[in-house]
Amino acid sequence: MKSTFSGLAGLRRVSFGVLAALLAGAVSAAGPVVDALDRPAVRTAQAAHAVLLGAAQAGDSLIAVGERGIIVRSDDQGASWQQISVPVSVTLTAVRFADARHGYAVGHGGTVLTTSDGGQAWERRLDGRQIARMALEAAQKADAARAVREAEQLVADGPDKPLLDVLVFDHQRAVVVGAYGLAFATDDGGRTWASWMDRLDNPRGFHLYAIRRHGERLLVVGEQGLVRFSEDGGRTFAPIQTPYGGSFFTAELPAEDVFVTAGLRGNVWRSMDAGASWMQLPVPMPASITGSALRADGSPVFVNQAGMVLGELDGALVPVNATPLPSLNGVLPKPDGTLLALGIHGAVSVKPGDQK
Repeated sequence: MKSTFSGLAGLRRVSFGVLAALLAGAVSAAGPVVDALDRPAVRTAQAAHAVLLGAAQAGDSLIAVGERGIIVRSDDQGASWQQISVPVSVTLTAVRFADARHGYAVGHGGTVLTTSDGGQAWERRLDGRQIARMALEAAQKADAARAVREAEQLVADGPDKPLLDVLVFDHQRAVVVGAYGLAFATDDGGRTWASWMDRLDNPRGFHLYAIRRHGERLLVVGEQGLVRFSEDGGRTFAPIQTPYGGSFFTAELPAEDVFVTAGLRGNVWRSMDAGASWMQLPVPMPASITGSALRADGSPVFVNQAGMVLGELDGALVPVNATPLPSLNGVLPKPDGTLLALGIHGAVSVKPGDQK
């Protein structure tokens, strides 16, 4: 692993550079990663208009995360937001809740935060320093020379590698994935962690961008067309071949055997038979798909680098929003049927049903 990684901008591969461009300015203000891990997020009156990357429903509230450790909470479905105190100032990339009270947020520096009160208070449960130590201990225990060398480099690099997504089974069990193949799981609410990296058949350390679940079935997607599928709750994974060799930044599992993967240059592919065959979904322009979610009816919705919120109509993706927004990073369907689009200017509510 290279030591030139500094936030998103220093990643070695072109595909991750796409996301770096989306987050321009979201990292540099936080300062060195080590310091940002130990420094609380700065309070700002403009928190709701910061670069936001992920959001989740927590009971009747919305929680959104983004640059410099910012977490904001809305109790009126996005009409107004309040900034929450956070113990780190690294950029946060994703947030998920198991129920109205218990949630996980992940981000740069290998950061994992947890909450048990609906997102009003957050505690750091994991960071890149601990990840490096765990990787080294596991490699030494396995007596694997190559793994030991790589883990030693991980320690030398410092906590400079982000976690990019989190899957929450329940308030005790969660899995986090990220850059350079990082994958760790907890069974006790984040108090202890175990590596899943050896389960994912990823010897080149490709970045893992998204993880999704449908029952006991798990789907992981990442760099250079990586797709891994588990039918046993994550105990084992099998590689899935797709027609596209570029990076997938997001994915959905709408049903047991239905996969949808999306990413670089607007590539969106769907399989109805657990990855045995694939069909490409047309898009209005070749802008990278940066986020996705499932609506209440199980249909996927996407956002892209061109500021479009996309839904499916007659087998193709079409804009839901009549006027493009600034570059988008994520989307969350709300209980009232509207969509919360997350981007470089914060969160914007979009009314669906306008597909043309």
